[in-house]
Amino acid sequence: MIKIMADSTCDLSDEVLEKYDISLAPLTINIDGKTYKDRIDIQPDDFYGMMEALAEFPTTGMPSPAEYLKIINEAVEDGIKEILCICMSSGTSGSYHSAILAKDYFYEESPESNVKIHVVDSKCMSHGSGWLVLKSAMMREQGATFDEIVAFNEKYKKKIKHFLSVDDLDHLIKSGRLTNASAFIGKILMLKPIMSMKDGKGAIVGKERGLKRVLKHYTQEFMKRNNKEMTDFIIIGYTSDIKVAENLKARIQLETEFSGDIYIMQMGVSVGTHVGLGAISMFFVEK
Repeated sequence: MIKIMADSTCDLSDEVLEKYDISLAPLTINIDGKTYKDRIDIQPDDFYGMMEALAEFPTTGMPSPAEYLKIINEAVEDGIKEILCICMSSGTSGSYHSAILAKDYFYEESPESNVKIHVVDSKCMSHGSGWLVLKSAMMREQGATFDEIVAFNEKYKKKIKHFLSVDDLDHLIKSGRLTNASAFIGKILMLKPIMSMKDGKGAIVGKERGLKRVLKHYTQEFMKRNNKEMTDFIIIGYTSDIKVAENLKARIQLETEFSGDIYIMQMGVSVGTHVGLGAISMFFVEK
């Protein structure tokens, strides 16, 4: 049996985590002087409900090595010999390095252990790393070996296409993703920035005027970029408005030839802290 683990920014639904026995190391979120563990002490809907009334901009912290080590030790105690840990991009967080420290500590404490542990720097964010986690779990269920799953992650992690658009530009400014000047122009022209990942970091790759154009952009770019052989499912993410995600799903089903599964999943508190209310995202494998 192969154990699959990740940090909480993978944003996979509770149903998926339970179905595939995926364990999460939680990030921490500091909100008005209080510290919460993502998806343990605070849930997305609770956070988004209080977001507009917060006195200070929330901040996030990476999982500690102890959080990863706890999952590793529990897996080993259950007799598992192969452990795959998929982390958010090292270009945006210290989560990957924290997992590496946990791995190194495990081998220091158990030098004779024959347990295999591989930590993936996914170069992804949110459901981008979540896509890899879910695909890995599906491959495991289909009988793939540990080495095959590791090889898949390392080969395709830079091919997971991210699209993210936000409703509130101020959150991107505060998280360092957008300049004040770009935000001012965007507000005046009602432009919504569209972000993706480049070299493991977030980058603005387009701007559209209004939500309808954003969804059209997503759909058209999907048709141009999608790797038909590798994209057997799509993940659509949202923070506070599931109707927008459902709209995008309907567009893809009506306007493209894609016939695989389309998952709609809410972005968690850690990601939501930086993208704000009204965010909409989409993830698949590009050519």
